[in-house]
Amino acid sequence: MSDTKEKVRAFIVENFMFGNDEGLSDDTSFLEQGIIDSTGVLELVDFLEETFSIKVDDEELIPENLDSIQNLVVYLSKKQQQAA
Repeated sequence: MSDTKEKVRAFIVENFMFGNDEGLSDDTSFLEQGIIDSTGVLELVDFLEETFSIKVDDEELIPENLDSIQNLVVYLSKKQQQAA
């Protein structure tokens, strides 16, 4: 498992799932499963910006970028490539 994926997964489990990752796969939808709500998205964005030194633009706040571990890893990879 990549370092990025590990960090994202650990944050989701610790902050939104109370340490229990049962049923959480890389493609589990946070919104459909009720894991993250709108306030949680803001916490997630703050974590991403601080941990990965990126800026999440308003137009990037879409499920295709933020709604699963898999989506987040792909999104972060794109952001980091843009910054390089």
